[in-house]
Amino acid sequence: MNQIIRDQSIVETDYQIVTEVSDPGIKGQILPMNALLEHIASLSGRRDLGVWLDADEDVEELEVHLDQIDVIALNFPMYNDGRALSSANILRRRYGFEGEIRAIGDVRRDQLEQMQRCGFNAYSMAEGQDVAASLNGLKGFSHSYQAAIDRTEPLFRSR
Repeated sequence: MNQIIRDQSIVETDYQIVTEVSDPGIKGQILPMNALLEHIASLSGRRDLGVWLDADEDVEELEVHLDQIDVIALNFPMYNDGRALSSANILRRRYGFEGEIRAIGDVRRDQLEQMQRCGFNAYSMAEGQDVAASLNGLKGFSHSYQAAIDRTEPLFRSR
């Protein structure tokens, strides 16, 4: 099992990212989007499904299946590639997805606050990143000025 940050705590995750799918029916897998969509009919009725998307894949393709998906992992191929931030925002705002949205790939401590503001609630840190220090860094922000998923109005409107 791997340690991740989920909902402001360090936890062990039962879900594992799979790149090669031998049996899509195994519980606890986070499948590539194309594999999930290919096998979605045989997985119908389950609520333990996980899917991961690369930054260039369209989250809109999951819309009709979101009620079956427990974990959506959005890949950051490089720390400076922010396309997954938009995908998280779409999942939360447009589709009202309430499950876990996990950042995977090149995820670094200084990105977490922005990821959280866009709708992420779980983070699988890049290799070499200190999970505990990353969590402490995430707790260091008390106020943000802009509106986002976690604050629907800008700070100046609260005065």
